[in-house]
Amino acid sequence: MGAQKSIHAGKAKIDVNVDFTHKLCAALMLPPSRSSGDPFSFVVGSLCIKHPSLFGRSEKLDVSWEKGLCDSNVLIAYRRPRPEWLAQQSLVFQHSISPEIGVHGLPIDNFSRTGSGGVNLSKFSVGLDLDERASSNWSSTTSVKFEHIRPISDNGHSISRDLDGFPVTCSLTGGSVVGDMAPYQAFAIGGLGSVRGYGDGAVGSGTSCLIANSELTLPLNKMLDGAVFLDCGTDLGSGRHVPGNPALRQGKPGSGLGLGYGFRVKSQFGHCQIDFAINAFQQKTVYFGISNIAS
Repeated sequence: MGAQKSIHAGKAKIDVNVDFTHKLCAALMLPPSRSSGDPFSFVVGSLCIKHPSLFGRSEKLDVSWEKGLCDSNVLIAYRRPRPEWLAQQSLVFQHSISPEIGVHGLPIDNFSRTGSGGVNLSKFSVGLDLDERASSNWSSTTSVKFEHIRPISDNGHSISRDLDGFPVTCSLTGGSVVGDMAPYQAFAIGGLGSVRGYGDGAVGSGTSCLIANSELTLPLNKMLDGAVFLDCGTDLGSGRHVPGNPALRQGKPGSGLGLGYGFRVKSQFGHCQIDFAINAFQQKTVYFGISNIAS
């Protein structure tokens, strides 16, 4: 079940949305080790606060908080009004926690899905966005962002090694990599947008990659298109260059081939995409997505 409520305090608007529908599904799918006994651990929801004039001078404040089953995200954006001929400034703070499954995830179900490998990324960033007003056919946006990434365990503790004892951090990174790269910076191959039919990163993870996607779309009627596709990808044998070689330890093949068919539904409410894929291990996967929702 779910609950949604809008609260108007003065000129501020608060949207609260709490969803309990994933509780039973999560209890069946997540391994016992991820269960912390917290009654709110299986609650997903969101909170959004918007204020159009924070200090009475049209300063805009947007605060959003989203919680998933295994991830969370907090975003604070402050926009100060400026004359139209000057660039508009926005100060953005963001903190997110999400499982790092592309490199350290464990392929399961014949590589069709990826489970947590016990490594999560805690990211904190602060940035300044400058938006130039559009003049004629030109507009520009400049962003400066500082980001700090910290690997943490499922319990929220800082870690420097994965479950097998291999390092997950690096010596020093900047504009170029000095010394060994961080394993989570490796190219993750597999999943939607990469090689369909495989879980995220289930094909391989390396310092190099080559991915090819081929899709043929045939119109069936005004609202429906059919599609057939062939995806393939490889890490070009570079998985061993990632510190700790997580791809070898997790049994990733290093190359993969996925093929299938799908349908594209176009309507005034948006576009719907359904893909049926099968990988080299004869494991079938269904992908479903909706985009361009009309407001």
